[in-house]
Amino acid sequence: MGVMQSTGGGPVPSNPFANGGAGYARHRPTYPRRLADVLADSCPWTHHALDVGCGTGQLSGLLADRFARVTATDPSPAQLAHARPCPGVTYVEEPAERMGLDDSCVDLVVAAQAAHWFNLDAFYAEARRVARPGALLALISYGVPTLEGAAGARLHQFYWTDIHPFWPKGREHVERGYQSLPFPFDEVALPPLTIDRDWCLPDLLGYLRTWSAVRRATETGQGARVDAGLQDLADLWGHPGAARRITWPIFGRLARLGA
Repeated sequence: MGVMQSTGGGPVPSNPFANGGAGYARHRPTYPRRLADVLADSCPWTHHALDVGCGTGQLSGLLADRFARVTATDPSPAQLAHARPCPGVTYVEEPAERMGLDDSCVDLVVAAQAAHWFNLDAFYAEARRVARPGALLALISYGVPTLEGAAGARLHQFYWTDIHPFWPKGREHVERGYQSLPFPFDEVALPPLTIDRDWCLPDLLGYLRTWSAVRRATETGQGARVDAGLQDLADLWGHPGAARRITWPIFGRLARLGA
C-alpha cells in the first residue's frame, strides 16, 4: 500500500486542482508504461524517484515498477485522498516549492501535467538540492486530445472556442508543449510518445467534466454552453458504448542536474 505523510505548515501556492480528486482518479488518462521506462533508462540509478504534483498518482505507480522507492507529493489533500495505493510509493502532502526530502537523495525529479502551476524558480532550486549528481529532471505534459471524424471536430471546437476563455492562466504552456516554460538547463531529448485510449462516450464526458475550464464556465453561469457542447458530442458519437480512439501528445523538457 502507498503511505500518506504530511509536511504541514505554511501557505502553499494557489492550485486550480485543489478539489475533484475523485473525478481525476476515475476519469483522467493514465500514462503509458513506455514513459516510465524512458525516464528510468535516462537516469544513472533507479533507487529513488520524486513525483512532484502527483495528483492522484497517475504516474507514481508506473515509476514504482522501475524505481526501488517513489516519493509522490502534491499540495492538495483532496487529490491525495484518492491517490492510487501502490507498493513502494509514499504519498506526501507538500508544495513543489518546499520539499521535505534530504539533500542529494533522488535519481529522478519529475512533474507530470503540473509544472505550469509551480513557482519555477523555487521548484528548480529545490530540485537541484534533492537531486543526486547526474539525476534527471523531467517536466512532462500531455496536450489537447484528438479523435477522428465529426465528433473530433466538435471536440476541437469545444476546447478552442466554447470553453477556452475559462482556462486559468498557465494552461497556455500546455498548449505550447511546455516550450514557453523557462527551462535554464541543457536539455535531453524526449522520444515521441502519446497516450492512446479506446474510450466510450461516458469515459470522454467524465474526463471533460474534470477540466477546470468546464468547472469554471459552469460556476460563472455558462453551464448551458457546456451542456450544449457535451450534448453535441453525444449526438455525433453514435452508440454511447461504441469505443473510439482518443490520443494525447506527450511533451517533455528533460535535463540532468548537478552532473
